[in-house]
Amino acid sequence: MKILVVEDEEELLDSISTYLTKEGYLCERASTYTTANQKIIMFSYDCCLIDIGLPDGNGLKLIKKLKQYQPNTGSIIISARHSLDDKVQGLDIGADDYLTKPFHLQELNARLKSVFRRRMQQGNSVICFEEIKLVPDTFEAYVHEKLLQLTKKEFDLLLYLINNRNRVIPKQNLAEHLWGDYIDEVGSLDFVYTHIKNLRKKILESGGKDYLKTIYGVGYKFTNA
Repeated sequence: MKILVVEDEEELLDSISTYLTKEGYLCERASTYTTANQKIIMFSYDCCLIDIGLPDGNGLKLIKKLKQYQPNTGSIIISARHSLDDKVQGLDIGADDYLTKPFHLQELNARLKSVFRRRMQQGNSVICFEEIKLVPDTFEAYVHEKLLQLTKKEFDLLLYLINNRNRVIPKQNLAEHLWGDYIDEVGSLDFVYTHIKNLRKKILESGGKDYLKTIYGVGYKFTNA
């Protein structure tokens, strides 16, 4: 799952990012309203954690911007404020959940998984597509109930493709989803082809069908059509 953490307290930002990265999330960071606003416009995320009190703007406005540009992206407000009005306003404009500082990182992780299940899995703990089954909480993938030996990147790729099935996904979008802020450090996008090739091979070797269609000059499409 790709997460944007918007928090101006550097120590807390480091703590959240480090913990979630260890838990298998791809985390991007923003410590100001301006940076977060640019990222929301330019990149896609599965969920955004947004602090209300930012040095150069109000996090509630970012929630509105997120709903404008990424209506399917989940959002959790994190704030030191205990005001009921802030919580109600945040939920009214589209936030999925609200956490008051200080909070336990394990609770944050549980809230993230809950938002993801509601938004991407319709409340289910597994995602199924034909003979393929994914269990995001444990990063496991099965074909005909046989466990696939996928790397973390391959699992993230398969999850992203299934969640965006029947849509043409540009190679650049796949690269950004897999590498996030580190994409600028990658010399070329050839690694996307390598992950696609390895994922396709593992699915086929386990008896699955080839749902990965190459759209030449554009990207890829995951479909049973």
